[in-house]
Amino acid sequence: MILMPQFPVGMAPAQGCQKYPKPPLKIARKVAKVVDFIHVLLTAKTAGIGLLSPVIFYPMAEDLQIIKGAKEEQYQALIPQIKGLLEGENNLVANMANVAAALKEQFGWWWVGFYLVDKEDELVLGPFQGPVACTRIKKGRGVCGTTWQNAETIIVPDVEQFPGHIACSSLSKSEIVVPIFKNGTVIGVLDVDSEHHDHFDATDKQYLEEIVNCIAW
Repeated sequence: MILMPQFPVGMAPAQGCQKYPKPPLKIARKVAKVVDFIHVLLTAKTAGIGLLSPVIFYPMAEDLQIIKGAKEEQYQALIPQIKGLLEGENNLVANMANVAAALKEQFGWWWVGFYLVDKEDELVLGPFQGPVACTRIKKGRGVCGTTWQNAETIIVPDVEQFPGHIACSSLSKSEIVVPIFKNGTVIGVLDVDSEHHDHFDATDKQYLEEIVNCIAW
């Protein structure tokens, strides 16, 4: 049996519904916040997370603060942020990816990324930012292979003048490659390309070597 609402004789049903005044906006907002908080707690409980467990917010790429000014000032502002991105994370791929992204975001270089030693005489492409790149590079070939062979940073003002340069992109005009060491042995390189000639100098060398050393290899 369905029970129908009873209204006074002669009163239309619509008139029998009591109208309540709308709550003030401030109260409505507070209620909404409480509802959202309850939703968070219920979601956490469903996921098996203790209601009193601390909520940890990890730094995200969109939190990167882009700094304008002299090149050295940009590096000095970027390095603490990179260290923050790496803190508490042991996954090497994730850390290389974030470093490449942070450098690309800050400096807007044409290409920035990593190559890692894969075989006795070959580098293989790692995390990077920019257009598609050469997948494998032999030891001693191109700027990356030569950096590996010589175990030292190489700055190339004009890539077309570098003997044996590997042209992954015709738009790349200058390059800097930094070796990555672990226990005294080169295990990879950080490669940075620019679409401008003579784009890199001793300042880039100093700070890129420091950034490479921030990663726990």
